[in-house]
Amino acid sequence: MDLDVFVAAHRYEWDRLEALLRRRNRLTGEEADELVVLYQRTATHLSRVQSSAPDPALVGRLTTLVARARSAVTGARTPGWRDALHFFTSAFPAAVYRSRHWWVPTALISIAVGALIGWWIARNPHVQSAIASPDYLRELTRPGGEYEAYYSSHPAASFAAEVWTNNAMATGICLVFGVFLGLPVLYVLATNMLNLGVGIGLMGSAGRLDTFLGLILPHGLLELTAVFIAAGTGLRLGWTVIDPGPRPRRTALAEEGRSAIGMALGLTAVLFVSGALEAFVTPSGLPTWARIGIGVIVELLFLAYVYVIGRRAALAGETGDLESSDRSDALPTAA
Repeated sequence: MDLDVFVAAHRYEWDRLEALLRRRNRLTGEEADELVVLYQRTATHLSRVQSSAPDPALVGRLTTLVARARSAVTGARTPGWRDALHFFTSAFPAAVYRSRHWWVPTALISIAVGALIGWWIARNPHVQSAIASPDYLRELTRPGGEYEAYYSSHPAASFAAEVWTNNAMATGICLVFGVFLGLPVLYVLATNMLNLGVGIGLMGSAGRLDTFLGLILPHGLLELTAVFIAAGTGLRLGWTVIDPGPRPRRTALAEEGRSAIGMALGLTAVLFVSGALEAFVTPSGLPTWARIGIGVIVELLFLAYVYVIGRRAALAGETGDLESSDRSDALPTAA
């Protein structure tokens, strides 16, 4: 492409667009339509220049023009409480619902693996002795031992903050680093299920599995659900790298990545609730049935939130991605 000829052919359109932008608040209807047309043409011109003759000065001018025109056409919008309300009542539950085909199987397989590890440890004393000495295991599993004392070892508020931070970090790893073919996600899942399996096995071998479940279920139902959702979403993101489907790989990764980041914000709120349960309900003096009942009720409410509100939002077209007005423009592809 001859850059001088191209500039000479289109300079008037760029100058006209710039003139319209200077008085965009005083445009007639015809001039507003003209601004939209010139914005689209200039975006195409920018694409052609970038692909054929990337002159820095010209690219800079056209980029500025396109950005200003986009702002004029779409309008500036300041996020506020309505965005937060939309996120928690539509975008987040829809994103979780849409990814259910990934996180539900992840949850079922992970729980089965954790239970299998627990059964293996409980049935094999030589495996228990390989984990720790008999004296330490007795101290760990006895009434009032470390497994029980763990949940009341710190002030409730600071303990809740610590648990929240650790769990948010684990889910963040799953969501952000899932793009590396899901390998970090598998590591997080393996670590969590190994810890769960060891607890089940050791407390089961000591005849205190009911005590262990009474400690883990009040907060663990919601906490593990959040981890499984993050893991399933991370695995989906990793699979998108391999098979983006009908979308271009770059577009697919951008859409799924934005949805994953948004889901991280929602799961942070979910983990805040599970952290509060772990700090205030799990070590409380309530009967075991009451503590487990609270955990079950909270879990059922969350699942209803996903499968009722999320399903309704997903059927209405919500994907969990950013609003179209908040996304960057996809420039037309030059012929």
